[in-house]
Amino acid sequence: MWLTIFLRLVLLPLTIMSERNALKHARVEEEARRAIQAYKNDPVARKEEFRKIMKRHQISPWAKVVLLAIQVLVLILLYQVFMGGITGERVTKMLYPFIDYPGRLNIYFYGFNLGNFHDKIWAGIAAGYLLISLIVENRGKKKWAKGEMYYLLVFPLFTFFALWMLPMVKSLFILTTMIFSDLVTLIRKIIFPIKK
Repeated sequence: MWLTIFLRLVLLPLTIMSERNALKHARVEEEARRAIQAYKNDPVARKEEFRKIMKRHQISPWAKVVLLAIQVLVLILLYQVFMGGITGERVTKMLYPFIDYPGRLNIYFYGFNLGNFHDKIWAGIAAGYLLISLIVENRGKKKWAKGEMYYLLVFPLFTFFALWMLPMVKSLFILTTMIFSDLVTLIRKIIFPIKK
């Protein structure tokens, strides 16, 4: 959990850029609609107009891509650590020369073994939090399409089964990342509210 929070703090500048872009996207939506209407028969001109709009408002899609790529890399590295572990004094000395080799790593988080597979509790908490987040995010919707209802139910279920199959540390990582992202979004909405 502390590793995830540290990682999110390190990635905070990219997260802020991504949130700022989301705010700008909301502001340029009307311009994009007008461009679609003006160039509905010319897809090349429409794409060019979209590029001009994004350049004029300084919207960069790469902040989100870089943020996701780093998170995927950390997920893969964490998976390798908890599948094979960090074994041997030599590997530990190479990675952490400033720390004495403990002989064994503590893989317990408040009594839960981070390496356990098929952990229903933390996979359920992560999937439940995702479901609540989706409901809160779409709370203003008056009418839901059938596909949206399927997404609302199937995506958290898929998340539960995917996390259930992986070590418990994945559930904890995903849950902490979702909570941190929601907190950053909430702070951004308080500081920079979108004017309707």
